[in-house]
Amino acid sequence: MTVKQRIPVGFEEGLAAACMAVLLVITLANVLTRYFTDESFAWTEEISIFLMVLMTLAGASAAAARDQHIRIEYFYSGGNAARRQVLEVFGGCAGGLLFALLAVLFARMLADEWHYGETSMGLGVPRWWFTAFSPPLCLGIAVRCFGLAWRAAARPGGGGDDQAAVSGEAPGKAAR
Repeated sequence: MTVKQRIPVGFEEGLAAACMAVLLVITLANVLTRYFTDESFAWTEEISIFLMVLMTLAGASAAAARDQHIRIEYFYSGGNAARRQVLEVFGGCAGGLLFALLAVLFARMLADEWHYGETSMGLGVPRWWFTAFSPPLCLGIAVRCFGLAWRAAARPGGGGDDQAAVSGEAPGKAAR
């Protein structure tokens, strides 16, 4: 059984890798500047925090798309195929609801930052510039989780190894 995803997982992985690369460059620049001049770039801390949040959300989205999120394997692996299917649907829906709620909370935070005109401490730019990416990424993760639950629920009889099809590996050989 081959699962075709509408948005390839490579998008999230590329975004996370790009964040990590930029994070490496600005951190290295800050370390070198601090070493040679005993001064530090104040803006690197704010940018680093933003990039780490962005990288984490992109990685979480890729993990959700591949069904690689943390779960209690004892309960998942110890049961039959129908039990695994129920747990996959439950886990996908629970994760989707969690990230949908996070998207709403981030959107409220974004609205407050916009309304009150909050600025960042180091750069003095509007804080909503940093927060604006969080609600859409959380919604993307929620969609990935609900898609995982949908695919698990659509499998007839709870059989098949859907995770192996998503990751491109042979059934039964999927890494967890």
